[in-house]
Amino acid sequence: MLYELHNLHTTLSFLNIFRYITFRTIYGGLTAFLICFILGPYVIKYLSRMQIGQFIQNDGPQSHLEKEGTPTMGGILILFAMITSILMWAQLDNYYVTIVLLSIISFGFIGFIDDYLMLIKKRNKGLTARGKFILQIIAGVGISWLIYQCPDFSTEITIPFLKNLSPDLGIWYIPFATFIIVGTSNAVNLTDGLDGLAIGPIIIAAVTYMLFAYVASHINIAGYLQVQHIASCGEITIICGILAGAGLGFLWFNAHPAQVFMGDTGSIPLGALLGTIAVITKQEIILIVVGGLFVIEALSVIIQVGYFKISHGKRIFRMAPLHHHFELKGWPECKVIVRFWIIAITLALISLSSLKIR
Repeated sequence: MLYELHNLHTTLSFLNIFRYITFRTIYGGLTAFLICFILGPYVIKYLSRMQIGQFIQNDGPQSHLEKEGTPTMGGILILFAMITSILMWAQLDNYYVTIVLLSIISFGFIGFIDDYLMLIKKRNKGLTARGKFILQIIAGVGISWLIYQCPDFSTEITIPFLKNLSPDLGIWYIPFATFIIVGTSNAVNLTDGLDGLAIGPIIIAAVTYMLFAYVASHINIAGYLQVQHIASCGEITIICGILAGAGLGFLWFNAHPAQVFMGDTGSIPLGALLGTIAVITKQEIILIVVGGLFVIEALSVIIQVGYFKISHGKRIFRMAPLHHHFELKGWPECKVIVRFWIIAITLALISLSSLKIR
């Protein structure tokens, strides 16, 4: 919307600034932050009045019982701030922007339905695991197919730290991209178990991919660093800035002790969004490192469940996902959160080094 103001620069020269990705990234992020910051108290009050509170299972850490009733479904606030900011600051005729919006809306709908059934209709577990996964696969295939159809998109995979190895998957890129998007969606969902634990690494990953997107969109920088140039993905830089801004705004209320949780309404679409961005920017594999914390959390669940079945009831971790294991070992919640953030920052820095080490 505001991007179109640059067309008036012949009359008012300063309006030319709306052409620049860096300017729109900064102010898009600030817009998303302010929307969350200003509307946050009203959303929390509304959720409290509607009695949309967190349900704590008895088999979890006992320290979590005090979180019972804390307003949840706060992901609505994040998604509203993001969609509004994208419509304001992004170039809306860019097909990658359209795809990102579809990703946010489709996976946001899945998360919302899950929360709605569990918290409002009072079904204990919301959507069944199979039902939720099928819906995610359908949405993931649709998003992947749209990306595959983009005119300047390549089906080659970028292998981190290697410049001469880029296998071309062709039509098989669609299931590969679907795996990335759906896998990231579920990994972020599993990580969202402590105050601010998920949104912190999401912000870190957003800033990391903001740099990846800017590099890929800039022909000179992309050429110098020998990464694939994708001119149209410059607008993804703005979306990453908006994601980081909305995340910071939400973290204001989600920091320990949390006043609101994002719920599946937030974690499922935000994870899918990170996966979608990774695919568009051709930094799919490095997402394993950028989102390494999410990967570790998801693997801890897979390992725990698998070993439990094989060993007929034995466990490797005291509880999964992994953050609960450290809680039960006696780590205070804040210590678990901050140390996991430190890990996320470290992994992000390693990921950025892949731009130079090739």
